[in-house]
Amino acid sequence: MVLKFKKLRENAVIPRPATSQSAGLDLCACIDEPLTLHVGEIATIPCGIACCPDRQDVALLVFVRSSLGRKHGLTLANSVGVVDSDYRGEIMVPIINHGASDYTFEPGERFAQLVVTPVIFPEIEQAQELPESDRGMGGFGSTGRL
Repeated sequence: MVLKFKKLRENAVIPRPATSQSAGLDLCACIDEPLTLHVGEIATIPCGIACCPDRQDVALLVFVRSSLGRKHGLTLANSVGVVDSDYRGEIMVPIINHGASDYTFEPGERFAQLVVTPVIFPEIEQAQELPESDRGMGGFGSTGRL
């Protein structure tokens, strides 16, 4: 498959994998100056790019880089970002700082990753009843210890 990227700003960086077997493509902060994210604060980091997959049956998932989560307590404000195959706007990433100290993003810094995943488009039907299952309506923790 081919994933086309368009730079929307001159200082944007086209995403690339860090290694030949990396599942994600690194997204870079397209900012003009350092941006400090204070503890508990949310900021939306622009990537300065738009994209277009050559297939409609994929979605692009956005995750924070694991090192930023582990070392600094940063994560996506919406847990996982979903970029639909027909979206052509700028990729923007909402980050929240759950860490113990402020974190400063530098221009061009790799801070998130984009993972391509297949999508199944279901037919939607309304039902009066659903078939029984062994689990039934058991929810959180119903199959064992949390």
